Amino acid sequence: MRNESGRNAPPDGERHKRQRARQYGLAGERLAALSLQLKGYRILERNYRTKLGEIDIIARKGDLVAIVEVKARSDVTSAADAVGYQARQRIERAARHWLATRRDANRLSLRFDIIAVRPWRWPVHLENAF
Repeated sequence: MRNESGRNAPPDGERHKRQRARQYGLAGERLAALSLQLKGYRILERNYRTKLGEIDIIARKGDLVAIVEVKARSDVTSAADAVGYQARQRIERAARHWLATRRDANRLSLRFDIIAVRPWRWPVHLENAF
């Protein structure tokens, strides 16, 4: 079966699995954003997308801007390992693009973080992850 773009559509079971994974990821991002807010960060963007890449959360605390990748995994090590070299490159390109749009860019310092969202536990914030 083909979808609107002319590509083969995934079977119903696969589509359902993807939808559940997407919903789980979005719930993880909401929890990660809440944990940052409780630490005093202000959420500037969620799911910032550009042709160059995507950033899950952009948060600010003073002149520090945290570019945050959120990973829902069973443990912290798996979450950190899930952000590979190519993903980091895409995130960094998107961050440079976002920063270029800011009037106060020269005052801001960027930091690249990972937040590991684990089942039934509070998220773990890995600062300066890459």
